[in-house]
Amino acid sequence: MKTIWARKWSILIMMTVATGTAWALARVLVGPEVAAYPVVHADLVRTVVVSGHVETPFRVNIGSQITGTVKDVLVDEGQSVKQGQPLIALDPGELEAALMQTKGAVAQAEARMREVKEFTLPAAQQSLKQAEATLSVAETSFTRADHLLASGAGSRAAYEQATKDLDVARTLARSTELQVYTLSPGGSEYEMARTELDQARANLSSAQVRLGYATISAPRDGVLIARGVERGAGVQPATPLLMLAPTGDTQLVLQVDEKNVGLLRLGQSALASADAYPDERFNATLTYINPSVDIARASLEVKLTVQDPPAYLRQDMTVSVDIAVDRRQGTLVAPAKAVHDPTSASPWVLVVRDGRAQEEPVTVGLRAGDRVEVLGGVAEGELLVPIASGVRAGQRVRAVRS
Repeated sequence: MKTIWARKWSILIMMTVATGTAWALARVLVGPEVAAYPVVHADLVRTVVVSGHVETPFRVNIGSQITGTVKDVLVDEGQSVKQGQPLIALDPGELEAALMQTKGAVAQAEARMREVKEFTLPAAQQSLKQAEATLSVAETSFTRADHLLASGAGSRAAYEQATKDLDVARTLARSTELQVYTLSPGGSEYEMARTELDQARANLSSAQVRLGYATISAPRDGVLIARGVERGAGVQPATPLLMLAPTGDTQLVLQVDEKNVGLLRLGQSALASADAYPDERFNATLTYINPSVDIARASLEVKLTVQDPPAYLRQDMTVSVDIAVDRRQGTLVAPAKAVHDPTSASPWVLVVRDGRAQEEPVTVGLRAGDRVEVLGGVAEGELLVPIASGVRAGQRVRAVRS
């Protein structure tokens, strides 16, 4: 017993050597343990992954149509508004005064028109009747004086006076007739009065419209996404005060690398997620591809429409989008890390058969991320050795399914 105890270290060393030798022999005879990946039947989708942002198909800059001072801002940034809802109130003092002036001008022009119709024209018509009567008398007197002078019974003086009276009556009749014409519809006096009334009414309408400009309203339903005005600020036409994102379709605007342009087609489906909500996914459809490439960025702008946007989606949010550009249903799929020279004319794999890693040429199809479609060379369920394992063709291996 003492002898065995004295030789314990020698025995321990011999046992360790024996174990190592046995393990090495097993490794030679059976092969190393290798993680292998099965060929499976699965759906394969190739995607183009792009980042972009959210926006509506168009945005509306809201500004003032007149120069003025902001009396009050009635809405806040981020607020939803309805068409016609007041957004900004301008000081209406000068506009109200201008409106009162135009109302006075309209009243004056209407009075002038009534005067023409109700007083001046009837008076001129009465004067015309009197002038026509006077002309009739003058013509009768002239005819009598002419006959008397011709018969020798009348004097030259009476004839000349009758002639003078006839000329005066004719002149008065023509004058009053012209006055009646100018005061009647179509005449210069009438048309001048009517034009003054029309102009006054037009000025009134313009003043009313300008007073309406003192209240800036929403042109359509939407959400206010920017506000650049405060109470007391002076505003001028064509200066944006608010920005409105109209209610409607939501779009995702992306910049796609031009090397992927050939993969894109209108109508392709996509899955998107906002960076603020990475676990929430929503559907989108490719609806626009810009016909030109941005030279500076070597990219192409595309737009996707979101038919049913989630409630949390906001304007200008950053999103990540996976656009499905190709798809295979129920095909044989192998991990890309097990396929040697996948882009060459002769790709191949190491497949485990009869305990050995055998080199097998394969035909590959669609590549999507870390998976490759296998069109021939291996069967479903066969185990493939990954490239990084260091295993050589013909080597014995003990495959462990991963």
